[in-house]
This record gives sequence, C-alpha cells and structure tokens, in this order.
Amino acid sequence: MGELKDKTAKGLLWGGLGNGVMQLLNLLFGIFLSRLLTPADYGIVGALTIFSALAGIFSESGFILAIVNRKDVTATDYNAVFWFNVVMSLTIYGVLWLCAPLIADFYRQPEMVALSRFIFTGFVFSALASTPTAYFFRNLNVKIRSKIQISALAVSGMAGVCCAFQGLGYWAIAVQAVLYTAVNSILLWICCPFRPKWQFSFSVLRSLLPFSFKQLVVSVFTQFNNNVFSVLLGRFYGMRSTGFYTQGNKWTSMGTGILTGMLTGVGQPVLRQTTDDPERMRKVFRKLLRFTAMLAFPAMLGLGLVSREVIVLLITDKWLDSVRVMQILCVGAAFLPVATLYGNLFNSIGRPGIYMWNVISLGLTQTLCLCVSYHRGLYVMLVLYVSVNVLWTLVWQFFAKKCTGLRFRDAASDILPYLFMALLAIAVTVLLTSGIGHLVVSLIVRIVSVAFLYALMIRFMRPDEFKEALNFLLRRKTTSKGL
Repeated sequence: MGELKDKTAKGLLWGGLGNGVMQLLNLLFGIFLSRLLTPADYGIVGALTIFSALAGIFSESGFILAIVNRKDVTATDYNAVFWFNVVMSLTIYGVLWLCAPLIADFYRQPEMVALSRFIFTGFVFSALASTPTAYFFRNLNVKIRSKIQISALAVSGMAGVCCAFQGLGYWAIAVQAVLYTAVNSILLWICCPFRPKWQFSFSVLRSLLPFSFKQLVVSVFTQFNNNVFSVLLGRFYGMRSTGFYTQGNKWTSMGTGILTGMLTGVGQPVLRQTTDDPERMRKVFRKLLRFTAMLAFPAMLGLGLVSREVIVLLITDKWLDSVRVMQILCVGAAFLPVATLYGNLFNSIGRPGIYMWNVISLGLTQTLCLCVSYHRGLYVMLVLYVSVNVLWTLVWQFFAKKCTGLRFRDAASDILPYLFMALLAIAVTVLLTSGIGHLVVSLIVRIVSVAFLYALMIRFMRPDEFKEALNFLLRRKTTSKGL
C-alpha cells in the first residue's frame, strides 16, 4: 500500500509539474504565434487536425493501453506492437498522401495539398514512438516522460516562432506540430531500454486485440467528436471562423491539459493495482475523484471568467471572437477530467466495452446535435455540445455503480460540493469586479478573488480534503491512511 501511495503521489506530482511547464511553454509560444499569424492561418491547420488525429489512432490501434493493462509484459509483446505500428503508420500515410487533393477540394483550399502531406508525417513519428510510450506509461515513469515532452516542446516551439517571424504563415504551426512529435519520438527511444528485434508474433497481437480494439473504437469516436467542429466550420463557414474556434479551443485545452495529463498518466495504472480489493478500489477512486473535482471546477470555470482578459491582453483584440467560444468550452472542460477518471476506472477493472459504448453513444449524440444545429451558427452548436457532455456525467456514474457498487450519493458528495463552491466564488467575484475597466487589474483581482474565496470555503466546509490537498501539494506526509 505504501509503495502504491508513493508511486501515485510522485506520478501526480510529476504529471502536474510536467503538464504545468508544458502549458506555460504553450502559452508563451502561443502568444508569439497568435500575434504573428491570422485566424485563417490557424483555421487551415485546424481543419486538418481530424485527419492526422484519426490516422495516428488507427496506426497505434489501442495497443498502448492494451500493453499497460496487461499483467505481465515481455520483450516479445513490445516487439510485436512496435512492428505493427511501423507497418500501419507507413501504410496509412501513403493512403493520406494520395488523398491530399481530395481533402483540399473538400475545403476548397488548393494549398492544403502540400500542407497536409507535411502535417501527416507527424502521426508517423508519433506511431513509431508508441512502444517506448507504453513502456514508460506502464511503469509510471512520469518524470522521464515529462522531461522529454518539455524538451520537445521547447525545441519545436522556438522553431515555429522563427518560421512565423520569417513570414511563413500557417507553415509555422505545421512545423511546430511535426517537429514536436519528431523530437519527442527520438528522445523517447534514447531513454527507453527496450530495443526492437527482427521478429514478430501474431499470437501477441491476437491476445491484445480484444482490449485494443475497444480502445481503438473509443479513440476514433473521441477524436472525431473533438474535431468535428473544425470539419463543419471549415466546410461551411470558412477558415476564419475555424480559426476563432481553434484558438478558443486551444486555450481551453491548455487549462484541462494539466489535470487530464495527471490522470491519464497515473489513474489507470494505480486503479489497476487495486482491482483485487473492490473496497480499496472504491476508496482510491473516490479520493482521485475528490482531488479532480477540487481542482477542475475552479480552474476551468475561473478560466472562463477571465477569458476576455486573457485573449485581449495576450494575443490582442483581433481574436476577440474567440472569447465567447472559450467561455462556453470552459464549462464542458470543467467536467472533462471527471469523465477521464471514469474511463480509467472502466479500463482498470477490465470493462473497456462499457467505456467504448459510452464514448460511442456520447459522440453520436453530440454529432447529431451539431448536424441538426450547424445552420444556426457556432454558438448554438457549442452550447448543445457542452450540455450533452456535462449531462453525460450521470451516465458514467450509472455504469460505475453497476460495475463497482459506487453509489450516486457518494459520487455526488465527492463532486457537487466543489462545483457549488466554485460557482459561488465566481458569482461573488463577478459582483465585486464588474465595475473594473482596466483589463490587467481585472485579471489579477478576479484570479486572486476566486482563489481566495474558494480556498476559504474548502478550509471551513471540507477541512479534511483541504488539509490532505495542502499536504500533497507541499509534499508532506500525512497521518491519515493512504491510498
């Protein structure tokens, strides 16, 4: 128990620290690029995201999580996954290379032919690094992964900014994206002790297939659902509107990146080690759920509160149309880490089918809402999209109760108090700061006010959780029972 607690704490610490540094670097590079580039530049790259994302998923085919979820893993397992990913990624890239003119015709953008063929090389680099990624993921080596990702982002970000200064437009974003995956892949292989051999085992893939296929379906629907906005906007509203959405979504994703990165790197491996003891697993899950809710709601709803200040101050008022997009997305993003944690739970207990069908149903419902409402404009589409995402938390909990016995009232007592406290802190802050006209002063006062009021409420209303979170953040050992 003590070893698991120590691994979890270190994983969460380095996951949070690593993602925090990455989001800071993304912030700095994003400021430079957004000031130098136009909404249309972001739109044309954003419209291609769905193709590279889906291609990367098919080339990896869910085998990373299948390896992580396997109790005993050998070099033969890693080897089979590596060669499968090599063949699949190169095959899919060849298909997309041939389809590039069709993609350009769909968006009515001839320049997309060369651009897409370059951007699609990124998923090849990513697929080639899937085996060392699985190795570090399985062994909870979050520290190494964080250092590698930070290094890759620093190199690629500087390259992208240099390209933007040279007037290369949307090519700057493309160079940054491809170079990040390339550098990340190279560093992963340098640090990983596994080295592939010229051998391949179909039996390994067959044994992994039942789990990996479900993960493949989940990932396909997740990525399609995450990027369907860009497809519809790019086709019917043009690259400028797509750029505004891409920018708002990017800033929102920076906010959720820290929490989801922590949970993805730690949640499933930790929960997997408690599956033999259902009571302990529920205890671990509820502790992770409280920790997630305590951070996610004030962070994301607070980000929505200061979205105008952030956009105008950092990337100028030419991106003002992204503010409302960001505000709506932040509401849905506040619940995203919670949904991620439920997904980790289903995978860890060997029920990936439940996770798969939930993601499929959620994706189809949201896509149906978008298709019905796309003619009413971006904001109506976003409200429907976010509403479905928030309400689906009840569906996640319904299946969690069936599979683990986790009661609705227990989950509600872990989630709702933090939501209500965050909303109350934000409401009071709005009343206190509504008359402030200076953006810098408004930004500082609003952040300080929400943080102070929220911490004060937790301190007096949830003292045990406040003390536990404070001790964790300060890396102190608590006297309470561990995970």
